[in-house]
Amino acid sequence: MSLINTTIKPFKAQAFHAGKFVPVTEANLKGKWSVVFFYPADFTFVCPTELGDLADHYVTFKALGVEIYSVSTDTHFTHKAWHDTSDTIGKISYPMIADPTGAITRNFEVMIEEEGLALRGTFLINPEGQIKLCEIHDNGIGRDASELLRKVQAAQYIAAHPGEVCPAKWTPGAETLAPSLDLVGKI
Repeated sequence: MSLINTTIKPFKAQAFHAGKFVPVTEANLKGKWSVVFFYPADFTFVCPTELGDLADHYVTFKALGVEIYSVSTDTHFTHKAWHDTSDTIGKISYPMIADPTGAITRNFEVMIEEEGLALRGTFLINPEGQIKLCEIHDNGIGRDASELLRKVQAAQYIAAHPGEVCPAKWTPGAETLAPSLDLVGKI
């Protein structure tokens, strides 16, 4: 069964954010758009490129009312150590959630049980707490924050414009579609 349109499950975790350890629950993800971005582990290879890319686009996400949460099965102490020792990770200003028990990773169905690590899973959650986007990658495939940004903008657009849909490669300001019998076979 797909996680699309399901409500996020309850969780409690610690995060490293703004130089502090802070509690985070599913309640933090509600009331605004949120991206939950799972990655395998701190101090690895592809992961810092992705987290750094998100950090580079963070101001744009925030301008759209979107909070980013990165999640791995590392501890919040490890997140702090990585933040303090890596120039790339040091520029992150979004919360880095620790999931050492794997509970959140299992809730989002991205746990690799035999390794205790997460797959590269990306989830967009609307203000009501429903999952609107779910992408899961093999751990050798890095993600692109600008493509995620485009998908967030599309999700926000269709949420604000019921009855319209965004076609492939849609960008803000481009034409949308209003599905109807008249369009069948015409596109």
